[in-house]
Amino acid sequence: MRKLVLTMAMAASALPGMAMAQNGELRRDRQDVRHEQRELRDARMNGDRRDVRDERHDVRDARQELREDRRDFRRDEWRDYRNTNRALFGRGNWNASFRYNAFRPGVRIGVAYYGPRYVIADPWRYHLARPAYYQRWVRHYNDLLLVDVRRGVVVDVIRNFYW
Repeated sequence: MRKLVLTMAMAASALPGMAMAQNGELRRDRQDVRHEQRELRDARMNGDRRDVRDERHDVRDARQELREDRRDFRRDEWRDYRNTNRALFGRGNWNASFRYNAFRPGVRIGVAYYGPRYVIADPWRYHLARPAYYQRWVRHYNDLLLVDVRRGVVVDVIRNFYW
């Protein structure tokens, strides 16, 4: 029992440090984007077309890196939350009326897969990213799918979301 308590105390003290490191990385990425935007503005004023084109590419790359790091941060956030709240992510008595398919992003799926019965109505409860207006988090067996409900296209997949 004593070892368990010590282990849990060590884990609790390590989690904020990891979160702070991720926040620092996001802060640096935002600073990089601002720096690249300043360089682009300077190139427009003082440089030639090639300088402007190169700076535009740098700004685009910095923004892409920031988007990827934000997505990774959100994904790590819900994983940490899941590890500390196992009961919330229990599979429960849940069955679908269709077979399991391992969907990938970009695949078009039928309406039956993202009907109202399978929509996650409260994604904030699971610390998931807020979906866009036309997107929904949908449960598919133990996986979660982010589906564009206008077109029926899978945007993101989180495998083994539920225990």
